[in-house]
Amino acid sequence: MQKKELQKILADISTVRIAVLGDFCCDAYWFIDEAMSEISVETNQATRPVRTQRYSLGGAGNVTNNLAALGVKEIKAFGVIGTDPFGAEMKKIMTATGIDSSNLLVQEEAWYTHTYAKPYIDGSELNRVDFGNYNVLSQATADRLIENLIREVPKVDLVIINQQVPSGIHTDYFKKRLVEVVRQFPDKLFIVDSRSFNDFYDGTIRKMNDTEAARLCGLNKKPDEVVYYGEVVNAARTLFARFGKPLFITRGSRGSLTIDASGISEMPGLMITSKVDTVGAGDSYLSGAASALAAGYPMQTAAELGALVAGVTVQKLYQCGTATPEEVLHIGENIDFIYQHELAEEIRNAKYLGESEIEIVDQQLLKKDIFPRYAIFDHDGTISTLREGWEGIMNPMMIKAILGKHYQDADDALFKTVEARVADFIDKTTGIQTLVQMQGLVELVKEFGCVPEHEILDIFGYKKIYNDELLQMVRERERKLQMRELSLDDFTIKNAVPFLTRLYQAGVKLYLASGTDEEDVKNEAKALGYDWLFEGRIYGAVGDVNKEAKKIVLDKILDSIGTTESGQIITFGDGPVEIRETHKRNGITVGLASNEQRRYGLNAHKRTRLIKAGADLIISDFSQMDQLLELIGIR
Repeated sequence: MQKKELQKILADISTVRIAVLGDFCCDAYWFIDEAMSEISVETNQATRPVRTQRYSLGGAGNVTNNLAALGVKEIKAFGVIGTDPFGAEMKKIMTATGIDSSNLLVQEEAWYTHTYAKPYIDGSELNRVDFGNYNVLSQATADRLIENLIREVPKVDLVIINQQVPSGIHTDYFKKRLVEVVRQFPDKLFIVDSRSFNDFYDGTIRKMNDTEAARLCGLNKKPDEVVYYGEVVNAARTLFARFGKPLFITRGSRGSLTIDASGISEMPGLMITSKVDTVGAGDSYLSGAASALAAGYPMQTAAELGALVAGVTVQKLYQCGTATPEEVLHIGENIDFIYQHELAEEIRNAKYLGESEIEIVDQQLLKKDIFPRYAIFDHDGTISTLREGWEGIMNPMMIKAILGKHYQDADDALFKTVEARVADFIDKTTGIQTLVQMQGLVELVKEFGCVPEHEILDIFGYKKIYNDELLQMVRERERKLQMRELSLDDFTIKNAVPFLTRLYQAGVKLYLASGTDEEDVKNEAKALGYDWLFEGRIYGAVGDVNKEAKKIVLDKILDSIGTTESGQIITFGDGPVEIRETHKRNGITVGLASNEQRRYGLNAHKRTRLIKAGADLIISDFSQMDQLLELIGIR
C-alpha cells in the first residue's frame, strides 16, 4: 500500500461513526515491588505491595479504544457494567478518550464489571484474578440494550458485535433479539467477532481466527496447533458458502485471509523483529478493518489496514495497545512481510527445476520470459565467505554486553533467556547494518537491567568491540590469501566468481550491496580479485545509523532503472533485506541458502528465512551455473 493511499484511508475513517456492542472489560495491571513487603499480622503471610497500577479497556472496550486512537469520528459503546469501582474506572477512561458511554448500562444485581487483574513481579505475570465470571444478564437489561441499539443504528456507518466471555451479554434471549436487529437493518454493515457464537449471527460479516474457522468446519484443532494454508482456504470457502457473507480469517504471524464474492485474498504476515505482546491484537485488527469498511473500502484494503494496526499494537508490551494514524503511517512506510510461511517451514513441499537442486518458489516464474540487464549481489554469504562465522563473534559479544559483570555468575535461567533472545535477534536482523544491530543491543542491555545505566555503551562503542574482534579474523584470512596459503576458492561460494564473470560477459550490469562498512567491502572484494567486475558499483554502510545502507543502495539502483524495466532486475542474496526490497519492486529474487562453512550445499535455516522474505528461487551455491543461467535467460 502506497503512502498516499494509506493517508487517504486514514483521512476517510476520521469521518465515520461506529457502534460497538459487546462484552466490555477492564484490564488491571498491578506491579508488585516486594521491597516493602511485610508479614501480615492477621494471616502471618507476606504482603504484596503494589508500587504502581494501571487500568485499560479490554474486550469490546479495547475495540473502542483502538477506534478512538485511529481517529474515528464517533464511537458509541453498548454494553453492561456493575456498580463496582472497575465500572466507574472504565467510564472515566472512556470519557477521557472521547468514547460515548451513554449506552453502557449499569445492572445492579448479579453483575460485576468484567475485570482481569494481572499482578506482576519482576516482569512476570502471576495468577490472574477475574471478576464477572458469574454474571447473569437480566431480560430487562437485555431489552434496554436492544432498544438503545435500534435507536442508534441509523446514526452510524457500521456496528461491531463483540463476544468475549461466556458470562457476558450474549445470552440465548439476547442473541435472538440481536439477530432480529440485524434483519431489521439489511443495508447496515454489521461485523461480528465472537469466541463462541460465530455461527449464530446470520447476516453479518465475520472476523475469526484460523482455529475458530477450522472448528466451524469440523476440524478439531487445538489452540496451539497450526492450521495450514490449504485448510484455511477450504474453511473460508465452506463458511462463505454457508453464511453467504464475507469473512476475515486471521492467522497470527502468518497474516490473514479474506473472502467475499470477488474471491479469496491473502494478506501476508508482518515481519517484526522486536519483542511482541499479542494480547489484544485481534481487537486491533478488527478495529482497523472495521474502520476501513465503514469508510467504504473493500475487504482486502480493510485487511491491510487491520494488519498494520495490529502490527503497531503488538509491539507495545504489558498492555492492550492502540495505534495512532501517525504510527500506522510509520509502520506502513517501513513494513516487511512474511511470505509463504508453510513452504518455508516444510522443505518436503519444495518444487525443483527438472532434476536440478534449483528450487522454484514462485511457479509463475517458469511462464515468464526473463533476461536480466541488472544484477544486484549481496556480498558476505552470497559471494564471499571471508566473514564466515561473524555470528559466532557477535553472539557471545552481545551476551557479555547484556550480562555485564554478571556474565560468570548469572543463574542458568537468566543466561538461557539472554542466549535465546540474542540468537533470535541475530537471526531476524541478519543482513541489516551493524549499527542498527548495535542499536538493538543497547535496547536489550537496558531491558535486562544487568548493567548499570552509566556503564551502558552507545552503539558505536558496542560496534567497535564487535568490529575489532571480527576484523582480526578477516585480516588473518586475507593474510593467508596473500601468502597463498589459501586460495580464492577457500573464501568464495562455489562457482560464485565464474557466475559473476558469465553475467559480466553477457553485458549484465553488476552491483555489490552490503551492510558492512563500504571501505571494508571494497577492500575485501579487491583482495578476492573480483572488484573489477562491478566497475565501481560497490556500496556499503556509511556510518550513519539513520541510513540503512543496503536499502538505500537498492532504492537508488531500482529508482534509476525504473518500474518499466523491473522484470529485468535480478537480485542474489543470503539475507532478507536485499530479497525483500527487490521483491517490493517486482524484481526477480534469488535466495542463496548457502552453507558458508563448506561453501557449497544447502543451509536449511537460511532457506526458511529467504522464502519468508520473498525469494522467487532458492539455490545453495552456483554449482549448477549452466542451468541457472539458462533459467534466467543468459545463454
